[in-house]
Amino acid sequence: MDIQSRKLAFIQAFLTLQSEEAIAQFEKLMKKAKNIDEENRFSPFTVEEMNERISRSEDDFKNKKFKTTSELLSKYKR
Repeated sequence: MDIQSRKLAFIQAFLTLQSEEAIAQFEKLMKKAKNIDEENRFSPFTVEEMNERISRSEDDFKNKKFKTTSELLSKYKR
């Protein structure tokens, strides 16, 4: 069964529900699913944002504001 058929079957079954509690549970589930979708939405950097990050990173490196790979690894090897 394809996604459109599944959606239609779900809607038809949902429309027959008479329980306020069941409808409230579906509303909660839909809200949760919508929040998860929004959290997982990826938006790439613009060219300007990427260039700004590169500039900041280069400045940090020049000013010795970085950690070596060894320092990072030692933090997690405990």
